[in-house]
Amino acid sequence: MLPLRDNVPTRSRPVVTIGLILACFAVWFWELGDGGLEEHVIKYAYYPCALADSCISPATFREVSWIEGAFSSMFMHGGWGHILGNMLFLWIFGNNVEDAMGKVRFLVFYLGGGLAATALQTIVTLQVAGPAGESVPNIGASGAIAAVLGAYAVLLPRASVLTFVGFFLIPIPAVFFLGIWFLLQLYLGGLGLSHPSGGQGVAFFAHVGGFAFGLLTVRIFQIRRPLQPTW
Repeated sequence: MLPLRDNVPTRSRPVVTIGLILACFAVWFWELGDGGLEEHVIKYAYYPCALADSCISPATFREVSWIEGAFSSMFMHGGWGHILGNMLFLWIFGNNVEDAMGKVRFLVFYLGGGLAATALQTIVTLQVAGPAGESVPNIGASGAIAAVLGAYAVLLPRASVLTFVGFFLIPIPAVFFLGIWFLLQLYLGGLGLSHPSGGQGVAFFAHVGGFAFGLLTVRIFQIRRPLQPTW
């Protein structure tokens, strides 16, 4: 399923959402510059092992502390598919959440969601992975964007998302779309625990942690009701 847009307008231009997208693309092109993608990821990613003093290569070549990495990693990506998918989801769902929270609150919420996602993934990794798994670089905006998705599900349960399903363009209820996404993360996260190769290195519990953060804290950050669906 490939979402294209939702049916909920906003009151004003989503400046923070646009700014976050531009920042992620700026960092992405920096990653592709001198030194290359792999070198930048190794140096500036977040590593769970940094909290347990269990790092082995490549984490031993990192150039930032664990707290600096928790923030820098939120703006880094590992490939074109990774960043394009994340930015599409942020564009579709972020503008309405920003509209309901206001610009400053939305930025704090977004960063908090990313940290919550990192925290849950770290807890799981340190419990089950061992030094090799703990030393895998963690990057991507997925955890913070998952928080946005969780908030959207609470704020706009009657919204619809125009989605490509196969060769058909179908409006799908947002709650259904996001619910399927969340259940898939739970399933794939469990698969990663029982069959580590099945997760293919994706931090699915970061997605779960971010989504849960969004569900649980959205009302704290909300200052007004979002506009309602137009179709």
